[in-house]
Amino acid sequence: MVWCISIPASTANLGPGFDSIGIALDKYLELEVELGSAWEIINLTGNLPDVPNPQDHLIVQAAEKTAELHGFSLPPCTVRVKSDIPLARGMGSSASAIVAGIELANQIMELHLTTQDKLKVATLMEGHPDNAAASIYGGFTISSNADSGEINVFHANHIEASFVLFIPNFELKTAKARQVLPDTYTRQEAAQASATANLLTAAFLSQAFEQAGTFMEQDLFHEPYRLDLIPQSKEIKVAAKHAGAYGTCISGAGPTLLSLLEKGAEDDFISNLKGQFPNFELVAVSMNRTGIVVTIKDVESAR
Repeated sequence: MVWCISIPASTANLGPGFDSIGIALDKYLELEVELGSAWEIINLTGNLPDVPNPQDHLIVQAAEKTAELHGFSLPPCTVRVKSDIPLARGMGSSASAIVAGIELANQIMELHLTTQDKLKVATLMEGHPDNAAASIYGGFTISSNADSGEINVFHANHIEASFVLFIPNFELKTAKARQVLPDTYTRQEAAQASATANLLTAAFLSQAFEQAGTFMEQDLFHEPYRLDLIPQSKEIKVAAKHAGAYGTCISGAGPTLLSLLEKGAEDDFISNLKGQFPNFELVAVSMNRTGIVVTIKDVESAR
């Protein structure tokens, strides 16, 4: 038996929605899993980490953690992996790997985990639920890790937004991007930043994308501190606006930037900016609506 598991990439924050808003994107981490005599991870594409010891691999760690939390010991597997999610680019590559491992354990051990069960494990490993919630549920998500341990999630699938990613040829580790953030905010800063996040959410849910683009660019929580870590980011935001973007923000912790566009305008937008930022690849993406997808094949049909 072969378990085929597909996990979408994600963008998070959308400007002021810091550590809470996520959107699943139509780029994917894909696994083919079979029971084996020892753990083996086989990378079939680029965009994947070279991890010689499978026990150090995030997918394996997430799978074994999930099994352990539910009182099981996971048997070893052979895992063939494909990905078109760039590493350390602010597109949820680590969250996708963790979610993939959780789903691997769920399938192999027949745990029958709910979406909430999966998100609890992912948040335990990630520290915050925004990217993982989007990868698990698909669509547009708002999530919060409550003190009780419950993960509160709002999920919407009706948003017809179009995006273009500015994916750079350099990495930015999330840990480094977090180091530049302040430890505290004044009451005035927190109130204004929260109000902007509320306005952004309302605009997205009502599909008022021109307004949403405005609020995407008014973040006070993280963008003022992180933009200087991303060369040409400020120039990109200006150029994107001139080329027709409603708004542009950092995707997750960066260094990828994300522009919100009128549906159908992606090709013209990319064409207008062609050659201006040679260190960035411009890629049109849409919102994934399915979240995790699992299919099961018998061994013979899989070969």
